Amino acid sequence: MAYALIAGVDPRFGLYSAIVVTIIGSIFGSSSHLINGPTNAISLVVFTALAPFDSALDAYQAMFLLAVIVGTIQIFIAVFRLGDLTRYVSESVILGFMAGAGVLVAVGQVGNFLGAAKKGGADQSPLMQLWKTLTIGGPFNPRAIGLGLGTIAVVLLLRRVINRYRLPQMDMLLALLAAASSAAVFGWSLPAADGSSLVAVVGTVPAALPTFHIARIHWAWISKLLGSAVAISFLGLLEALAVAKSIATYTLQPLEYNRQCLAEGISNLVGGFFQSLPGSGSLTRSSINYQSGAITRMSGIYSGVIVAVVVVLFGPYTRFIPKAALASLLFITAARLIDWKRLGYAICASRFDAGLVLVTAFAAIFISVDESILIGVGLSILMFVPRASRLSVRELVVTSERVVRERQSGDERTNSVLIYDMEGELFFGVAPELEKAFENLRRETVRARAACLVLRLRRTRNPDMVAVEHLERFLRESDRRGLTVLLAGVREDLEKMMRNLEFEDWLPEDRIFPEEARKYSATMRAVRHAHELANQKNPVDSASKQSDNDATYYLIP
Repeated sequence: MAYALIAGVDPRFGLYSAIVVTIIGSIFGSSSHLINGPTNAISLVVFTALAPFDSALDAYQAMFLLAVIVGTIQIFIAVFRLGDLTRYVSESVILGFMAGAGVLVAVGQVGNFLGAAKKGGADQSPLMQLWKTLTIGGPFNPRAIGLGLGTIAVVLLLRRVINRYRLPQMDMLLALLAAASSAAVFGWSLPAADGSSLVAVVGTVPAALPTFHIARIHWAWISKLLGSAVAISFLGLLEALAVAKSIATYTLQPLEYNRQCLAEGISNLVGGFFQSLPGSGSLTRSSINYQSGAITRMSGIYSGVIVAVVVVLFGPYTRFIPKAALASLLFITAARLIDWKRLGYAICASRFDAGLVLVTAFAAIFISVDESILIGVGLSILMFVPRASRLSVRELVVTSERVVRERQSGDERTNSVLIYDMEGELFFGVAPELEKAFENLRRETVRARAACLVLRLRRTRNPDMVAVEHLERFLRESDRRGLTVLLAGVREDLEKMMRNLEFEDWLPEDRIFPEEARKYSATMRAVRHAHELANQKNPVDSASKQSDNDATYYLIP
């Protein structure tokens, strides 16, 4: 019911989600402990998505359609095995989003806590709505404030007792029951002749189970909901996979990520046809499920069935639950939604992480919750590309002890044979750096009048057409100048691309040294062969004769 309150919809839709989404997610899921259903962050995005709809009926129909779209997108991600894409969303983005979402959850409940009428248009920011609620929302209700403060005190007290004696985590449930009972005893939640009560209440939930319902479709709605649907889809998968993985670290259960993505999609798709809020894996409920001794996915099915029984038996009694009490629970939930320790860790770790956290959090608060995820992901990509485009080139030498290591100042080298190590991603984004590195190698080999160049590529990764084209141009140009270039530590992906591009038609086989499980490393073999070639070209160069076939080189990366 609290999640429905965050989303700004009828409480019964939150309960329906805790039945349908939970059961379907457990049937098709991979984790034995993950409990699906409505969550704080997703409910907040739903609230933003439904804000443009003036009619409550239209908003409900749009929510059902939103769940269907979310489920379809998540199923698409699973079918095309794109679940691993979620790992490219920085953890700092998620931390920033959760921080912003936590602030907005609290801001959105201030009116309910104070017993004031909520003011402000749907097109206005939550902060502006809060300002208008505080200034023109009417007189505050001391009874509501008293119930809210009492609920917070009871939760905090019970949590201390529960943590001390390791009791079941029922602090929020017991506090809510205490608040509802107190309001009923004092007559604050009982309706008067005109139907109003002294404190605002949640309202009656029908004692009925969710029924099959096809949402009304307006094509104009799809364009309005699509951005939020994409945000919910990825956020839901991130939440579910993160929770499942965190529990799996203790249970050692192997997880099938794409199967879990498929389960999330099916549960939301089915939920959309049974009047449910979009949902995902819940950290709180999943943790309680694991701590209670659950060992199979049947625990999630039992959870959904129990909620269904409670709705049927006790649904009408929700009219005694004060909104102020639920608002207090959401204040506490908002504080717990923010991982303060990891948030501080990310901010202190680096400017990269701190920037992602702050930008995403401010975007959630001042722009839009759903767009904040897209802004954070886009910013992380923009900030990552320059970091991935860094190419490192360092010179190696063979010391008198026959050790191959990075050249230090003062080290003598054999000018006839130069050795360089290249490290980095060989993709199109690194093309300027790669061209600059090859130009520096050209100048250095000309200055040293080198006969051979050993280029170690063992630490290069993910080559593409642009990078290989630059390499081919460098090799051909070097060959025309009479410089023999040996490629050492060639990885399998680069070797395959060279075969596909028919390098063997013009590049001799003895110039490529793949990284293989042999007695000597590819770099050692390439260095020896380079000295042999240098001796053939210039037999009087005694420095080149320091290498012989029986010498053993040790490579220090």
